[in-house]
Amino acid sequence: MNRAENFRKNVTGIQHLGIPTADLNRTIEFYQGLGFEIQWQKSGEVAFLKLGTLVIETYLVDAPALKNGAIDHVALNVNDIEAAWSDAQACGYETEDTAINFLPFYENGVKFFTIIGPNREKVEFNQFM
Repeated sequence: MNRAENFRKNVTGIQHLGIPTADLNRTIEFYQGLGFEIQWQKSGEVAFLKLGTLVIETYLVDAPALKNGAIDHVALNVNDIEAAWSDAQACGYETEDTAINFLPFYENGVKFFTIIGPNREKVEFNQFM
């Protein structure tokens, strides 16, 4: 099986879109006005907002791009983060990370890593624990 087939079998769909912001509360209010609900929030730092199957992660940064194309990353759900990491390494993709990361988001946390695409876009791979 080639690496593209490995990714196709491992990736289950979009996990979230990452949108940096200088004003977290204003961004939350904007998306709540569109019907999104807060799924998880760490006060003053990051919020995950959900509408149907779409999740937006918005997080505080000092200087967001504030222009078209300002979405920072697309995150994909995977069944096996270690296999995805191995495949990304074997394909020679540029990674933002030196190893798989863990954050205590949601009930049991999430493992993730990020690769860099040809247009400097970020593609994040996530596995909920």
